[in-house]
Amino acid sequence: MSRSPATGRHRVSRRTKIATGGLALAIAVGGIVVATTAGKTGEASADPADPSFFLDIAKVPAGNFVNKALQQKGARGTFTVNCGRNENGHFNPDNFIAQPGVRNGAQHLHDYVGNLSTNADSNNKSLSKAGTTCRNGDKSAYYWPVVRIDTGEDEEAEANPPASVPASDRAGAAKDNASTQVDCPDVASQLPEDVPDQAMDEVNNNLTQIDQQIDEANKRIAKGDLKTPQDVQNAVVGPLKDKRTAVLNRIATAIGRNAAKPTNLGGLAACALKQGGQGGLDNGGQASNGDKNASAGQKQQKQTDGAAAELPGVNDQNEVAGNDGEIQRVQSATITFTSGGARKVVAMPQFLRILYGDAKQSTNGPANARPSWTCTGFEDRLTDHYPICPANSKVERIHAFPNCWDGKNIDSTNHRTHIVFADQQGKCPQGFKNVPQLVIKLVYNIPHDIQVKGQYKVDAFPQESHNPRSDHDDFANVMGQCLMNQVVKCINSGHRCSQ
Repeated sequence: MSRSPATGRHRVSRRTKIATGGLALAIAVGGIVVATTAGKTGEASADPADPSFFLDIAKVPAGNFVNKALQQKGARGTFTVNCGRNENGHFNPDNFIAQPGVRNGAQHLHDYVGNLSTNADSNNKSLSKAGTTCRNGDKSAYYWPVVRIDTGEDEEAEANPPASVPASDRAGAAKDNASTQVDCPDVASQLPEDVPDQAMDEVNNNLTQIDQQIDEANKRIAKGDLKTPQDVQNAVVGPLKDKRTAVLNRIATAIGRNAAKPTNLGGLAACALKQGGQGGLDNGGQASNGDKNASAGQKQQKQTDGAAAELPGVNDQNEVAGNDGEIQRVQSATITFTSGGARKVVAMPQFLRILYGDAKQSTNGPANARPSWTCTGFEDRLTDHYPICPANSKVERIHAFPNCWDGKNIDSTNHRTHIVFADQQGKCPQGFKNVPQLVIKLVYNIPHDIQVKGQYKVDAFPQESHNPRSDHDDFANVMGQCLMNQVVKCINSGHRCSQ
């Protein structure tokens, strides 16, 4: 392997390789090229993380940024989803939640598990149609910035084909944006907190039927034999309401037979038509993702932010806006849903978007930044520094997501106000509901000498300079309603479920 010397703060960009398995990466997704956004084409502002960002984990006091009260309160059940550790090499610098439709909108590389199609053009419909890495069929999108080792040495790329989102997936998602589909109120999230165990099997069977009814309705629309909106209304939406009403009545009856109070789900029967499969819609079908009210200037800025993705000539380059180095595949990625300290939780609505942390904390301020870093065996403390771990301990990131939902919206203008954190007692603000808290734990096998030398870093926006406080995570719930109801049942009943 040939090496060339660094050229000061702006080193000649190197092509990276995955540390585990030697799988070469490329983020030329669907023929769209990703270049750096700093310096000349083919160069990257490739700086290591500041030495002051690193801290011996033994110097972090136990209990630091760990809410022990939440660990000791509430329902004790958990639901763990096995989605692998991105063995198939799904990486790109997109973020369909924060920067929908903008390629290279994140300006750093994301590591994906779960939904196989996730990219800038993803929407509810494309996510629903895609495959998944999760063993139980969960199609949710889970993604976080990659971690790299940066020793300051240039390395040549490996001559392997790119591993990323295929062009067909991008084209399919873009096509879905222009299509019509039914938009139905979520049912699982509107069930009462205490669904009796005797009724649960019947409830889940009927929730599965609701998912199937929506799929069948969308397939009928996609055939294209219905020429006008009124045709669709008469042939699809009207009959769908009748079918849903029958299923909802069966669910209400099953719960009512075993509960003291009757359950009324009649308001969830009617569906509407909407264009495309975009996210950011509340359960009533009203736009709430910020695009509805975005000014022309804001929309132009989104295009400017992603403009670097169109630059030619660097289609096999893996550095993005100064992020370079050996990409570290996680040794393990544990995805668990917990009570978050709540006595009971209710189901998340399908397509709920949730952000953890703040990728632009230096610009936005500290309010949403969260300490995420620790070492295995030291999970009783978290720090906002990169940890230096002792022998037989590994670098770990822990991301515990917001868990209080406003009961209506699956997204909001700032992607935060629709779902917030519970308080120290696990209680939500007035008008909000406790939903399962997603906790993602990522473990990395980073050599001890690399840790001591401060030669590993998280991918970040250029202005963050790889600050560990900019660590973040993103999630979109694409579970079927029956599966989400199983999550709720496991948590509330105190069982530790794993699929």
